[in-house]
Amino acid sequence: MNLNVFNTDNLFVAATNLFHQLNIKLNSNTAEQLPIVDILKNHYKDNHTFNAIDKTYFIGIIDDNVFQKTLFDDKYDYPQAIEQGDKNYNGLMLFALELNKQPTRAEISELTRAFNRTSQKMPVALVLKYPSTYLLDAKEALISIALSERFKYLQNWRQGEKAGKVIILRDIHTQSPHAGHTRILLDLVKPAGVSTYEQLHQRWLQVLDVNILNKKFFQDISNWYFAAMSEVSFPDDLEKKIEVRNATNLIRLITRVIFIWFIKEKHLVPASLFRKDFVAGVLRDFNQNKKSHNYYNAILQNLFFGTLNQKMGERKFAKEGNIQINKDEYGVKNLYRYANHFSIHEEEILKLFDVVPFLNGGLFDCLDKPNDAGNIQYVDGFSRNAKKRAIVPDHIFFGEEKEVDLNDVYGTKNKRYNSRGLINLLESYKFTVAENTPIEEEIALDPELLGKVFENLLASYNPDTQTTARKQTGSFYTPREIVNYMVEESLLEYLKSTLTIPGQDLTNQKQDV
Repeated sequence: MNLNVFNTDNLFVAATNLFHQLNIKLNSNTAEQLPIVDILKNHYKDNHTFNAIDKTYFIGIIDDNVFQKTLFDDKYDYPQAIEQGDKNYNGLMLFALELNKQPTRAEISELTRAFNRTSQKMPVALVLKYPSTYLLDAKEALISIALSERFKYLQNWRQGEKAGKVIILRDIHTQSPHAGHTRILLDLVKPAGVSTYEQLHQRWLQVLDVNILNKKFFQDISNWYFAAMSEVSFPDDLEKKIEVRNATNLIRLITRVIFIWFIKEKHLVPASLFRKDFVAGVLRDFNQNKKSHNYYNAILQNLFFGTLNQKMGERKFAKEGNIQINKDEYGVKNLYRYANHFSIHEEEILKLFDVVPFLNGGLFDCLDKPNDAGNIQYVDGFSRNAKKRAIVPDHIFFGEEKEVDLNDVYGTKNKRYNSRGLINLLESYKFTVAENTPIEEEIALDPELLGKVFENLLASYNPDTQTTARKQTGSFYTPREIVNYMVEESLLEYLKSTLTIPGQDLTNQKQDV
């Protein structure tokens, strides 16, 4: 998928080319810019969202006509398109907008709903082009694709449909698209055999379904988890059963890495720490063979325990030597280790992590703790003692995709499964730090996924029921709908105890509150 045309040509040409690559020939004969106020009319708002629009183009309608092979192409100008949109439900009207700033997800939703209100029946989709707030190279444009669900009005006297949830494929890089975005765009390509808009619409609904995306991601994570189970080693001080020990440590590893992946989206963790070429330049013996295992110890454990679990001004390496020499640091598990695994000096190692914030939470607390006798009992294996150290091979993170036999695990026969390195797996998906809501849905993995992954993997290693597995650990994952209800009810109880409004009256006015 070549999107560089968004950097080299005008938006009408670029957007038309995008759909051409999706195997869809658009049908607009209005290549000039259109006045945004004339299009939106009373749906235009004089605010920063709408004022950011520099250029507006009508780029066509996707309906059954675009699938017909005829000598003459039926093309629409903008007034004809609006006429079609007010008559027909079966189609998709397309506009392209050029903005002078990077929009938020809420702003994209606001624009999408406004355009959908201009068409009584036919839904409207937008292609938005804009500069990046974060990119150093301002010449690279970003694009988003947004469309809205449509629902009939509850009032029978109202014609047409209202805009529902807005679905967004957001912040696509046009020079070097993210692998997750590229995969979704390629899945949107019209395949052979699709000959009507309804067929295309159903296919796109599947591609742009976050639930399906989440299921695919969890399947990939599950394959990695079960394939890695026999290749890792963790200390057995507390848990003697190897299957339980490896399972719980791998679940903890996955949870920590995915959490970091989300904060990496906010540029709080350097992406270079997960780039194979960069890591090879700072680590000794990285990924040399199947037994090489420096990445987990030197990069990830130092990131977990010495960085995210240590205040920024107090980060340093633990002293070398026996307990008599460094007795003040015995059992201190938020100091860096493994300097000998690096090919660079300690000062340079510290710089690798210096922009990462301190997170005052339990997720990155090292579980290697002293017992009542004062002896360290190792769980995470963050140790310079090779006998107590966690061993996770480099290829577990950076290995290429390969076939693995997981039939016994899944209870299947002769079925093929594939697995790849965890970092490669995560790189193939787009993550967003903003949780999806009932009215806005970005086609990316959101933070709610972290709880789902933890919940499902937690249940998978335990031979008992899913409920029993959670009860044994005291861990529960609560769906967002229940969380929303709990927050709402808690807020209501607080207001009842604080305000002078009678409790029942306040309950009756809950929607207004």
